[in-house]
Amino acid sequence: MKVIVIGCTHAGTAAVKTLANVNNNIDITVYEKNNNVSFLSCGIALYVGGVAKDASQLFYSSPDELKSLGATMHMEHEVLEIDTENKKVLVKDLNSGETRSDFYDKLVMTTGSWPIIPPIEGIRLGNILLSKNYNQANDIIAKTKDVNHVTVIGAGYIGVELVEAFEQNGKKVTLIDSEDRILNKYLDKEFTDIIEEELKGKDIELALQQTVTKFEGNEAGNVTKVITTKGEYETDLVILCVGFRPNTGLLKDKVDLLPNGAIKINEYMQTSDPDIYAAGDSCAVNYNPTGDKVYIPLATNAVRMGTLVGYNIAGQNVKYMGTQGTSGLHLFGLSMASTGLTELTAKANNIPYEAATIIENDRPEFMPTFEEVRLKVLYHQETREILGAQIISKADMTQMMNTLSVCIQTKMTIDELAFVDFFFQPHFNKPWNTLNQAGLAAVAKQAEKVKEPTGV
Repeated sequence: MKVIVIGCTHAGTAAVKTLANVNNNIDITVYEKNNNVSFLSCGIALYVGGVAKDASQLFYSSPDELKSLGATMHMEHEVLEIDTENKKVLVKDLNSGETRSDFYDKLVMTTGSWPIIPPIEGIRLGNILLSKNYNQANDIIAKTKDVNHVTVIGAGYIGVELVEAFEQNGKKVTLIDSEDRILNKYLDKEFTDIIEEELKGKDIELALQQTVTKFEGNEAGNVTKVITTKGEYETDLVILCVGFRPNTGLLKDKVDLLPNGAIKINEYMQTSDPDIYAAGDSCAVNYNPTGDKVYIPLATNAVRMGTLVGYNIAGQNVKYMGTQGTSGLHLFGLSMASTGLTELTAKANNIPYEAATIIENDRPEFMPTFEEVRLKVLYHQETREILGAQIISKADMTQMMNTLSVCIQTKMTIDELAFVDFFFQPHFNKPWNTLNQAGLAAVAKQAEKVKEPTGV
């Protein structure tokens, strides 16, 4: 059996490794547009900020490693067309310009995503950069050396991480977003308020609830000003971080897609064409909190899905369990994470919910040091199943979101969470674990609702 893998970052690399390790009789051919594989784009801000000193450490595999596993690697090759009826692909060698056809028995679409480039006047000016791959990371570092003022457009994870990196490099930073607060897809307002105060304390300019309408430049063709619906901002460099779109144009009208182009898959990672598999940022995920197919581009989703592609093509038949969209962030000394629904997304999905919020110290006050923790758990008003959670603290309590991710996946109720067995040790926590405390708060709240009047 011949398998062609198109794209080899996270999902593609995982698919190749799994296929090769599970069944080394499968003929694996990889076509990748770049000259590298497996780049951790989530490490760009750490690289830009100087935390990651060696860029080579942001790669966890290489073309040579995949070759050693038996894969035929065609780097700097672009697939131009897919003929699904005849199971052929048309490929262009980006160095020589030559094109040729190749055939497959099974096709793996791990083409990933690409940053959204909005159609704004002046968008093609110099010093307006993207932040996605290795070459762009190096470009950002090179351009940042000679500038004083950096403007980041987009206040999601990548945007705010870059803001921190630029501030720590001594740059004046402006952060622009059309929403009324930062990180609104991941955290509720009482959490983002804390982070915004940290940013303001670092003299980072927050320009929220405004949309960029135009870029202006100088005679050299470089950007000098960002104009929005609310103001104008002088700048030397702009980083666009407004989101991602799946790279799935090759399969348009050939398999079932979401309106944004993300590929729909079944529980065995197959598209509507059973001989075409998909994984990673190119496709939608099965989102357990709502049961819908949703576009959530995360590296963790990609490596899991790519691994499942490998197992299933090799004949192991391993089902995809879906995702809760669990993610975390470290910013200016604060550790934060979330899983599942926020209040914003629960309302958007018309899901009746209640919330239990705990503000507590991470360990007993008799210890030499302790830090305040804010935990919020959302649960279904009727079924009492846990729907989502968020946490923030100067102490690293983020692993609690991994625990609650499992709780959401297994449909645990908030009442069960109250009495789950967690260890206690003063170096780490209190006798009642913070997760237990959230459950207990919800149980007490429910008891108040059903309590009968006792009279006098």
